[in-house]
Amino acid sequence: MTAPSYPVIRLKPKTNARAIRWGAPWVFDNELVTDRRTKSLEPGTFAVLEDDERRPLALVAVNPNSRIMGRVVDRDPEAMIDLDWFKSRIARALALRARLYETPFYRLVHAEADGLPGVVIDRFGDIAVIQPNAAWAERLIGLLCQAVAEVTGVSVVLKNASGRARGLEGLDDVSEVLMGTMPEAPVQVMMNGATYMADLVGGQKTGLFFDQRPNHAFAAGLSKDARVLDVFSHVGGFGLAALAGGAQSALCVDGSEAALKLAEAGAVASGFGARFSTRRGDAFEVLTALAEDGAKFDMVICDPPAFAPAKPALEAGLRAYERIARLAADLVEPGGFLGLCSCSHAADLEAFRGACHRGLGRAGRGSQLLFTGTAGPDHPLMPQLAESGYLKSLFWRLS
Repeated sequence: MTAPSYPVIRLKPKTNARAIRWGAPWVFDNELVTDRRTKSLEPGTFAVLEDDERRPLALVAVNPNSRIMGRVVDRDPEAMIDLDWFKSRIARALALRARLYETPFYRLVHAEADGLPGVVIDRFGDIAVIQPNAAWAERLIGLLCQAVAEVTGVSVVLKNASGRARGLEGLDDVSEVLMGTMPEAPVQVMMNGATYMADLVGGQKTGLFFDQRPNHAFAAGLSKDARVLDVFSHVGGFGLAALAGGAQSALCVDGSEAALKLAEAGAVASGFGARFSTRRGDAFEVLTALAEDGAKFDMVICDPPAFAPAKPALEAGLRAYERIARLAADLVEPGGFLGLCSCSHAADLEAFRGACHRGLGRAGRGSQLLFTGTAGPDHPLMPQLAESGYLKSLFWRLS
């Protein structure tokens, strides 16, 4: 077979080519020679990346409109990106998940860590939801869909075009059905003894956050006979897991009425309806109001959206985490438990933990850090990409 002919892009002199050779998956625009020819490449074009001495490094997907101008697609500069290539990557990802989980509900592809840069695929039984968050994946969405269907056997494939990442790539926000029929009702997902309702059409991201599964399990293990408050609950993540673990009651707080209705439906489907309640509102305001009312809980968990999605928002984000920690700590009974989570890429574990400890200190609470959790194994960490280790989940016992 004749090797494909790709255009060439080149690193600037003194750029660290060793990082790419050792597995770094991204090349930024300020690391490349961006002449007129390079800037004219169509977003999603494949090109051979060379070092400043014209030695090939990898095959990359180029997007001149993105800060991440090159994404390493294959270490072989002559790789043919066709249906078989996609199928081999997806089959490798599927083999791991099939070993990890008894039922097909999981993150099937976790972007760079699974060799498909910028591509997220969540599986809900017979349905796959693809988030093509990079221009090259958008351009080849038909091949990607075909490969997913042939390897996994799913009959429905949806494209979810929501999220900040697509905007940074210059992509639209138009979601669509790629194969099969749009589901008419939320999909039931069993995790940690509870039933969750995932809205794959109108829900947040792909409809459910699989990444917190092991952290839900840890919280459930502390929940027997506990009064639990789950703030930023989405569809009931920690609250339903706590009820499955034997909690006396769970109150879920979220700003989305649609998410809380899904949480209520999950509680009923799980047989927890009598022990479950919701409260819609701004989390900071609800936490303040509960404290003014003298409310106390044996466990409080806060799992907010990313307060620091990028470096410019880091300082403000850390202040928000500190404030959440202070407000939540006021509601925890002595000897009770506090769980605080962050999905902010810009706030690493040390910075997030420090913000939380400042908040606990301002609340006048002593603490023992019991558990430091990350995303589940269906969200593998790529060592060369710090951003793939985004999730932090910390649990304390407070005095």
